Amino acid sequence: MVSEFEAQVRATNDKINARTGRPLVLALTVGIGLGLALLGSLIFVKEFYMIFAALLAGFTTFELASALRFAGRDVPRIPIVIAALAVVPASFYWLATGHWLVTLAGILFISVWRLVELISPSRRGSVGDVLKDLGAGAFIMAYVAFMAGFTVLLTAQDGGQWWTLAFLIVVVSVDTGAYASGLTWGKHPMAPNISPKKTWEGFAGSVAAAVIAGVLLALFMLQQPWWVGVILGLTIVATATMGDLAESLIKRDLGIKDISTWLPGHGGFLDRVDSSLLSAAAAYALFLIFT
Repeated sequence: MVSEFEAQVRATNDKINARTGRPLVLALTVGIGLGLALLGSLIFVKEFYMIFAALLAGFTTFELASALRFAGRDVPRIPIVIAALAVVPASFYWLATGHWLVTLAGILFISVWRLVELISPSRRGSVGDVLKDLGAGAFIMAYVAFMAGFTVLLTAQDGGQWWTLAFLIVVVSVDTGAYASGLTWGKHPMAPNISPKKTWEGFAGSVAAAVIAGVLLALFMLQQPWWVGVILGLTIVATATMGDLAESLIKRDLGIKDISTWLPGHGGFLDRVDSSLLSAAAAYALFLIFT
């Protein structure tokens, strides 16, 4: 009896894993762990969020640089990690000015580092290849470090930590709604050439979940009118979906399934934060508009 039940559970789990492409239980465990660390940093002492953000920025820029190196771009990883880490405290203590200036300084730092590496014969390349390397370094800083810096910039504002928590909850709602409705009703691919598993039915579920979460968060966490929650939900579902598709396009271009395998059941850090990067900038803009 017990063995039959275990076999049924295992078979069901295998079907879900095959449908989603990931081990569900392991993915949920890692996701819950990251979520608890995030909650602790935002709710108790928001300065602790800098530690959480710095770890994510450091690991994510390193793994994306590694993926680009695997694809043939000679991207210096050490200066990229240093520059990404520097954006975090700059955004928290110097706000928008520090966010912009340190990002630009980081791009310059990475570029100079790569040019200095040309002294070594083994690190030389054609002018075109070197320019592509410089562009890849600037892309990582703009795509990961700068966009992630918006979460720190938002958290640093008076009451901003609640907006950070709110938009991240909406992002999770988007992923959950898309997963549940796509798994149950998904039949019509949304962007088959970019992300074959993403369906229009899943997108509809993500919209519904995002709007419901946005309204509840606006009323009970942000002390905003319900219609602000609708705007928040619709904005985040748009940016989260675009962020997810953008990362899928990067992986397809690189010819890989996951950016890395550091997070069991999730792939890499970028595979987890892709939906949050564009959403962070959108949430910061909404904070400035409505507060």
